[in-house]
Amino acid sequence: MSTNILVFIEQRSGKILPASFQLFTVAGKLAEGAGGQVQAVIVGHNIAGLAQQVASFGARKVLVIDDAELALYRVMPYAAAVTAAMDAAQPKVVLFPTTFMGRDLASRVAARKRAALAIDCTEVAMEGGDLIATKPVYAGKFSAKFRLSASRLQVATVRSNAYSAPAPQAGASAEVQQIPLALREVDKRAKIKEIASTTSGVKDVTEGDIVVSGGEARVRGVETLEGAQVMATDLRASVSLVIAALAARGETVVSRVYHLDRGFERLEEKLSACGANVRRIAGTGEPED
Repeated sequence: MSTNILVFIEQRSGKILPASFQLFTVAGKLAEGAGGQVQAVIVGHNIAGLAQQVASFGARKVLVIDDAELALYRVMPYAAAVTAAMDAAQPKVVLFPTTFMGRDLASRVAARKRAALAIDCTEVAMEGGDLIATKPVYAGKFSAKFRLSASRLQVATVRSNAYSAPAPQAGASAEVQQIPLALREVDKRAKIKEIASTTSGVKDVTEGDIVVSGGEARVRGVETLEGAQVMATDLRASVSLVIAALAARGETVVSRVYHLDRGFERLEEKLSACGANVRRIAGTGEPED
């Protein structure tokens, strides 16, 4: 087993899903901690031209499995292809996007390789060779951390938008290795006769800037908040605005803080005692007539 990080690149009809590029941000951090390099595997048919695009996001080596049997997604041929790439690369960690395909494949190849597996992670980090995976539980009400032992291969799927994709580097190149596909008859047993598409061209919901699901909202916003004039509309909104103001640069004025007073007594005094620069000013706390 090497110290390299292998990223699965998900593509549909020759187009790479943005969630795959996002994996390179965390893969780079893991590779730095493990002392290895970032590699990628891409599976499909007539996809050789995608290797250069993958290289621009930080892959030092791209393993390509290009075969007519992989033109459409079927879990058994795809699992055989990814497993062959893993055998060739001998990575320490394999990352998949948390998509239908990613979840399906990750569990299948992890079982084949007797690997440690974490699904639907929002954060992954290296600690002493172990992979620390953070993921939501109980419909997003809590987060749990799991330690995947360094003694075995580590496989994880990472949620879309948990990390931003790195900026592509023009002129970047990578070693490209073609991996032959070897299938058993049982791998080809499932046949796809027809695909009935009802797509309207709407963006995949997992790629949205705000995704609400399972009792939680995931928001991909700006890097830095700036102070502004804002108005509270209820108790929860008012305290959220105060928290956002404390994280912002510059001054924020929150009006209608009488909403805040209904649930928090002298909040400004308590926050000031913690070191926050917050004060109550005239004209922000009384309800309007």
